[in-house]
Amino acid sequence: MKAGIWRDLGLKDSEYEMIVALLGREPNFVELGMYSVMWSEHCSYKNSREVLRSFPTKGERVLQGPGENAGIVAIGDGLAVCFKIESHNHPSAIEPYQGAATGVGGIIRDIFTMGARPIALLNSLRFGPLSDLRVRYTMGGVVAGIAGYGNCIGIPTVGGEVYFDRCYQGNPLVNAMCVGLLEVDKIKRGRAAGVGNAVILVGARTGRDGIHGVTFASEELTAASEEKRPAVQVGDPFMEKLLLEACLELIDNNDLVGIQDLGGAGLTCAASEMASRAGTGMEIELDQVPRRETGMSAYEIMLSESQERMLLVVEPAKEERVHSVFRRWGLDATTIGYVTADGTLRVRFGGEVVAEVPARSLAEDAPSYCPEYREPAYRQAALQLDLSGVPDVTDPAAALGALLASPNIASKEWVWRQYDHMVRTCTVVLPGSDAAVLRLRGTGKGLAMTCDCNSRYAYLDPYTGGKIAVAEAARNLVCSGAEPLAVTDCLNFGNPEKPEIFWQFREVVAGMSEACRALGTPVTGGNVSFYNETNGEAVYPTPTVGMVGLLDDIELRCTQDFKETGDLIVLLGETLPELGGSEYLAVLHNQVCGHPPGLDLEKELALQKTVLAAIRRGLIASAHDLSEGGLAVALAESCFGKCLGASITVSSSGLRMDQLLFGESQSRVLLSLPEGNLAALRALAAANALPLQVLGRVGGERLQITVDSRLLVDLPVTVLREKWQEAIACHMK
Repeated sequence: MKAGIWRDLGLKDSEYEMIVALLGREPNFVELGMYSVMWSEHCSYKNSREVLRSFPTKGERVLQGPGENAGIVAIGDGLAVCFKIESHNHPSAIEPYQGAATGVGGIIRDIFTMGARPIALLNSLRFGPLSDLRVRYTMGGVVAGIAGYGNCIGIPTVGGEVYFDRCYQGNPLVNAMCVGLLEVDKIKRGRAAGVGNAVILVGARTGRDGIHGVTFASEELTAASEEKRPAVQVGDPFMEKLLLEACLELIDNNDLVGIQDLGGAGLTCAASEMASRAGTGMEIELDQVPRRETGMSAYEIMLSESQERMLLVVEPAKEERVHSVFRRWGLDATTIGYVTADGTLRVRFGGEVVAEVPARSLAEDAPSYCPEYREPAYRQAALQLDLSGVPDVTDPAAALGALLASPNIASKEWVWRQYDHMVRTCTVVLPGSDAAVLRLRGTGKGLAMTCDCNSRYAYLDPYTGGKIAVAEAARNLVCSGAEPLAVTDCLNFGNPEKPEIFWQFREVVAGMSEACRALGTPVTGGNVSFYNETNGEAVYPTPTVGMVGLLDDIELRCTQDFKETGDLIVLLGETLPELGGSEYLAVLHNQVCGHPPGLDLEKELALQKTVLAAIRRGLIASAHDLSEGGLAVALAESCFGKCLGASITVSSSGLRMDQLLFGESQSRVLLSLPEGNLAALRALAAANALPLQVLGRVGGERLQITVDSRLLVDLPVTVLREKWQEAIACHMK
């Protein structure tokens, strides 16, 4: 073999030596390719594995934690919810439409592989400034790809988030989340159990698209990355719909021993992981693999990441029935091998053995690294915020208008209007509120779901930013009337081999772990996406948190919109003298600096208990989390749904005006409620030692904010709403 060829495949010299030691010989080219994809960062988590062990992963409701295709938690009545989030960042940077579309297709397969019917999609997207033509092209392609796949397959895209910052200009983040529903006794896992059982490849024919896609995802983007466009897969949502229905039919009839999708690293990954989990081996005959291109080599077949394919393990007695089901759905299904007892993944092609390696060595024996880490040089300077050099806001009305027109705060309707969020007709809270809510047919229950992350906080203080990402996701679910259940995460960072990046990663995971323990939301799985850099410049650390919550009574769901004239407006929680890391500083003063708002997890838990109890008792008309833009923005957003105005009066209490109106102190929720329910709400807040302040009332057509007897904001709701609603659409025309 040509010396150093392993380096071209992304392997280090030391890793190649490990492979030689494991095999007791030099690998051939096919085997080397198999190790290169399975030992890539994307598949092996070799730089993150040890750090991720600090996550809490167990809980009373957890039925499946990390290690399978998706996590599962019980929700009662014999039902469970299955969910996961993953990245498709690099492919989306190179080919936005197909990169995003195949990211959606892959996460859907992760869900129905577990035996769950996908019921909802969400996404978390990050782009550069909308003033950049390439950014607008990328964003348009990504949104169209998400819509094209989700709409065609008939799964509603019900929520998510979109943020913009210069750090994402060359490396957008495209994180896709899927939620599914299943019966507890129908859970399936990706295991090749049962010596002699048949191995069946089903779905699309294998082509050359996506070869070395996981290797591509495990390196930084550069000017040469455009040349790797062929590494981006091409999706077919119509075939995936047929594949989904056929697989769920077989699972429902208990015809499968194991099932795994062919995503990253294709057949190599599915075969080795299924065998390794079961402690078995597998023999595969590549001549039997249906192909759509001529002249494909064994290397190409084993590494292809062609979409809409699944690998099944089936008892011989049920093999023909499985084939007949796929024939009825118009899909290819081919027996390509069988399960063996020797733990070896043996691959034949053209009458010869072209690969023969221990399955576990591919799936489990990748090296585990503990990279060097140190605090970034930028951080101490970035944490400094001298407010004496930042003039206090003199025109709060103009500042509020500027913030509402900021793309990070502005309405994302241009995005979600392209998604079919009502297909299946179970969506009862549409995109735009704190969380999406779906009705669970046949029960009185509902599921709430959200994706959240403020990456600016994580850049300034990764530990606090990690905590806030978890807390905000839980707070959004609670504001919808749901009990937070569990977390799936997509951890997006730069190159972990750079000590400053790995320090960020460690700190974020530590903060998230603390918050998950405090709030009782274990981590059931997720994805680490490293190497999000362009020409050496990393994105902000972006720990996206996907979370699901349970409503025992769907009729008690809550939204952020004010409902009735005359309702009281109440603020729960305390506004502190904080302005660091805020959208206000970034938009009005072009500064990203200062300590982000602090988070006291005991106070956060008290807030969430109070809000959830109040909603469940029917006391609350609306609830809205205070996040980017602070109190003034939350008030405006609560007015927009029904174009109902509001009038509030607050005391500055020694705070600067910008801190009072636009600061982003955590653990705060804005409520509206009938005046007759105030006493009961006060009692709940007092029981949890939670500050409560009556601000004013809902009504009229204007938003009026009076501070210390001075009317500082007095604007028509329709004017504010137009600024908020048109900001992104104007850029994308």
